[in-house]
Amino acid sequence: MSLWTSLEPASTTVDAGSTATVRLRIRNTGDVVDEYRVTVVGDLAPYVTVEPPSLRLYPGTTGTVELTVAPPRTPDAAAGPHPYAVQVTPTEHPEATTVPEGNITVTPFMEVRAELVPHTVKGRFRGRPKLAIDNLGNTTLTASVAGDDNGDQLGYEVVPANVQIEPGRAAFVNATLKPRQIIWIGHKQNRPYRLSVRRSGVNPLTVDGTYVQRGFLPRWLFTALSLCLGLVIAFVALWFTNPPAFSSAATPLAAQVTPSALPTPSLAPAPAPTQPVATTPGGGAPAPTTAPPAAPPAGGNGGGSGGGSGGSSGGGGNPPPNPPAGNGSAVELVGRGSNRCITVTDGAAPGGKDGKPLELWDCSGAVWQQWTFVLDGTSDNRGTIHSLGLCMDVANANTADGTTVQLANCNGGPAQVWTLNTTAGGDLVSILANKCVDANAQGTGNGTRLQLWECTGNSNQKWVQAKP
Repeated sequence: MSLWTSLEPASTTVDAGSTATVRLRIRNTGDVVDEYRVTVVGDLAPYVTVEPPSLRLYPGTTGTVELTVAPPRTPDAAAGPHPYAVQVTPTEHPEATTVPEGNITVTPFMEVRAELVPHTVKGRFRGRPKLAIDNLGNTTLTASVAGDDNGDQLGYEVVPANVQIEPGRAAFVNATLKPRQIIWIGHKQNRPYRLSVRRSGVNPLTVDGTYVQRGFLPRWLFTALSLCLGLVIAFVALWFTNPPAFSSAATPLAAQVTPSALPTPSLAPAPAPTQPVATTPGGGAPAPTTAPPAAPPAGGNGGGSGGGSGGSSGGGGNPPPNPPAGNGSAVELVGRGSNRCITVTDGAAPGGKDGKPLELWDCSGAVWQQWTFVLDGTSDNRGTIHSLGLCMDVANANTADGTTVQLANCNGGPAQVWTLNTTAGGDLVSILANKCVDANAQGTGNGTRLQLWECTGNSNQKWVQAKP
């Protein structure tokens, strides 16, 4: 052994967003001048600065290296103890590397942000806003949600009423607002309300919104109905007080008498006189006449006839136009083996999402778990898959097993073309690599990363669509 080390102190506490200092003392116990390189390992290593990073000591001398710990005030610096180690490597005798260990405890902090979506809702009988709650602290958030207003004008139904949110995650709470009195006729009314996020030992976080309650019958509609009713009553009154007179333009036909020739003298009795033949109004059949006696008449008689006509017509219309074609809607892609959704890593965090890997996480209906298929019309239903304005992508257009599946800016390249093979049980296949989207190591837990892998038919490569 050519060196001796000591961490002072071995355990320390630091606030997120602040700094703490740990001193590492190194003594050269060898017999030659040596240079010692110092490296920190552990989950807090990215937040530790080593000054100086190397130390040159003569035999029997002691030097000091300062380790400055500065965890950020973000969810990445999780609250609680974090073991770490310092690797001290001699240049002359690397086999004598020493690794002293210590512990750094990050204190918890709570930071919550809430937003109503939308801020103003409208309705006659109910309104349905959503409350988005973001946990920006470094410890799990447990809270309840309730609503209230001035004057107790609204009733509230909140689902879920209690939420538990991991650091860096978000949750959506559905609220239903019901007015206690219905406006049957009249103008709309604005009813301010607020939803409160309540935590133990902390003042509630309130978010204000407005519910615009509309009347069941708008005032203009009531006025129009009253006007129509008045016009109907006036028309009926005029009808009965001044009934319309109807007259016919038809003229009756005069009766005609047809003269007959005188009979020649004979010994037979004289025939009875013939009656004139009159036609009925409207051109009906001739009226009956008295039949002459059975004698050979020397003359004749006359008659009349009439008739009428009528008609009908019909029509048709053109067939109705075809209904408009529907657009694609956002869906969740749920793993059959895990019952968890394909999620954009750090979807709730601010900033761009280009290059963010995809992972499994509990389905919550968040926008970073919603995907839209844009198909190109081919028989195998291939196309691009969109979320947050970006596309599902094969990292670096690589086709090897284990390649990361990520979210990237849409470029129309073959690395962003996919097909969901529902006949095979739900294989989500990359057209570029002809390989399946796969949950790494057949994992099913939150945070399991997604990759490309040869299609095996296992449940960690099967995906179904669900409405968010």
